[in-house]
Amino acid sequence: MDENSACHATFEHSLAELESVVHDLEEGQLGLAEALARYEEGVKHLKHCYQLLEVAERRIELLTGVADDGTPSTQPFAESSESLSESAGRRRKAKRSTPAASEETSKDDIDA
Repeated sequence: MDENSACHATFEHSLAELESVVHDLEEGQLGLAEALARYEEGVKHLKHCYQLLEVAERRIELLTGVADDGTPSTQPFAESSESLSESAGRRRKAKRSTPAASEETSKDDIDA
């Protein structure tokens, strides 16, 4: 796959291609040159997936309330300088530290 086609692929297509690359590499049946080429292709798909996720994250609006008539009140999601993986880790920690989440969280959830 060339770089231009990776840029126009959907998230689902790039993710499927990435999973295919991982499967091929895990099988261990490829020669060194072909394994390196597949690895490079996988890296392109991974970067493309992260770019699409970051764009989607920037489009998210936060629900800040609901009016009496049921109309939602929203505000833009605050962009940060954090990478997608950093912000995902922060959100996971925040979710676990909320009282409702901690009451319902089992030991297995915490170890995961």
